Amino acid sequence: FRLFRYVLCEVISEDPRCRQCIEDRALGLAIRDAITRVHGDYGLACCSISFTVKYLNAYTGTVLLRCRKDSYRLLCSALPFVRSLESRAQRYPCFLNTLHVGGTIRTCQKFLIQYNTTQLLRLLQNCTNEEERQCIQKSLLSCSLTEEPSPSGDEEEDDDGTETD
Repeated sequence: FRLFRYVLCEVISEDPRCRQCIEDRALGLAIRDAITRVHGDYGLACCSISFTVKYLNAYTGTVLLRCRKDSYRLLCSALPFVRSLESRAQRYPCFLNTLHVGGTIRTCQKFLIQYNTTQLLRLLQNCTNEEERQCIQKSLLSCSLTEEPSPSGDEEEDDDGTETD
């Protein structure tokens, strides 16, 4: 079986329209272009094997990339060279901030929950009034990782084939 690495990133842009307009195809092309500029045809060939944008949340700017285990360092080293994204004939300046590299989607999800909770706590510390504080506290309390039982009632299997509680 194949071994993959999942790279969790966030799109950072000063233009608020950038996040709403990005598409997984445009993001994949921008990343492939950066890989070619940094590592040439060899790097692109290594990274293109099973490279895909697994998840893109345009609202939060969260991106999950998948590549083969033996080429994830090439991918990660090229990500800082993504300087803009094109969508609908418009170019938006931005960059990708790598948050986490994991072996499964599940570990990336767990990291993202922890990261978002930490970010909300930082916001809470910087509140200027009580109304802001209450709004952020409400958001913090709604952060949780709960598993809903599957319709068949069977236990879910994790990415490595083991059952979860």
